[in-house]
Amino acid sequence: MSQNDNLSPDDLAAVQQCEQACNRIRDELARVIVGQDEVIEQVLIAIFARGHALLEGVPGLAKTLLVSSLANSLHLSFKRIQFTPDLMPSDVTGTEIIQENLETGAREYQFLPGPVMANLLLADEINRTPPKTQAAMLEAMQERQVSAGGKTHRLPDPFFVLATQNPLEQEGTYPLPEAQLDRFLLYIKVGYPSGAEEWDIARRVTSGQMDQIQPVLNGEEIIQYQQLVQRVPVSDQVLGYSWALVRASRPDTPEAPEFVNRWISWGAGPRGVLTLVTAARARALLYGRYHATVADVQAVARPALRHRIAGNYAAQAAGVDAEKLIGMLLEEIPADKAYERPGA
Repeated sequence: MSQNDNLSPDDLAAVQQCEQACNRIRDELARVIVGQDEVIEQVLIAIFARGHALLEGVPGLAKTLLVSSLANSLHLSFKRIQFTPDLMPSDVTGTEIIQENLETGAREYQFLPGPVMANLLLADEINRTPPKTQAAMLEAMQERQVSAGGKTHRLPDPFFVLATQNPLEQEGTYPLPEAQLDRFLLYIKVGYPSGAEEWDIARRVTSGQMDQIQPVLNGEEIIQYQQLVQRVPVSDQVLGYSWALVRASRPDTPEAPEFVNRWISWGAGPRGVLTLVTAARARALLYGRYHATVADVQAVARPALRHRIAGNYAAQAAGVDAEKLIGMLLEEIPADKAYERPGA
C-alpha cells in the first residue's frame, strides 16, 4: 500500500494548491518582512494544523508586524489586543449591556462582542496581563467559545490566536503557567536577523520601500486545508518516532536516557505526540508532499516540545535549557528504527 492511498485525486490536487498558496503567502510577506523564514513556516504550520502559536522574542524583531502582515495576506477578520495589567476578562471576550428596544421600549440585555470574536487574533504581550484575564483568553482558545450572561457564543471558524511575549523586563509581568502554555500548539522563538538581513531592513525602511500585501486565502479555503491535514497519511515509522521522542522526555521511566533523569523535572504529555504528528502533517503540505516524514517531525520538534519539557535546578545550574535538552533527545532517539506498538 502506498503512502497516497488515503488521499483521493481531489486531495492530491489540493496538496499542490496548498503548496502554491503557502509559497504565495511567503512571497507576500517578503514584501514587508525581511528574513524570518523559519518563523513564518512555523506560524503557517500552526494555522493549517488548526492550532495557536506563541511567539517570543526581544522587542523590535517585527513580531507584531509579522502577524498583522499575515492577516493582510489572509482574507479574514483580524483583531489585536494589547494586553496591559488593567485589562479585564470582559475586555477580551465581550460583555452583556442593557439597551432599549426601539420598537417596544423595553430594556433588554444584548451581547457586545469583544475582540476575541475574530478569525485571527493577535494577543500582544500576553504575559503583561493578570492571570484572570489570561485564563479567559486561554479558555476561549481551548473551547472556541465564550460565555456571557448565561449564554454561550461560538467563535468564528477558522479561529486562531498568535500571541507574543517579551522575555525581558519580567518585573511586573505574569508568566503563563506551564499548564496554560500547553494550550499553544507551537512555542516559536524569534531570533535576531543576520547581518545582511538587518542591513536590508534598514535600507528598506529608510528608503520607504514598504509594499502593500495582497490577500491569498480566505476562511473557507483555510478550513479545507485544515481538514486536508487530518487526512495526510502517517506511517508507523513517523508515529513511532514521535512516540519515542515524547516517551524519552519523561524522567524515571524505562525509556528515559540518563541525561533526562539528571536534568528534566517533567516531560511532555500525550499532547506532545499529537502535536508532533499534526505539525509534521501540516509541514508536509507546505512542501507539496502527500505524507509526513521523520524529517518533518525533527523540523517541528523544538517549537512543539520546548514548552512541554521543564529542566530542573541541576539543568539550570549547568546551563542546560529546553533547547539543548530537545537537541540531545533528537541525537539520542534513532530515526531509522522500526517502531512497533507496545504489546503487539
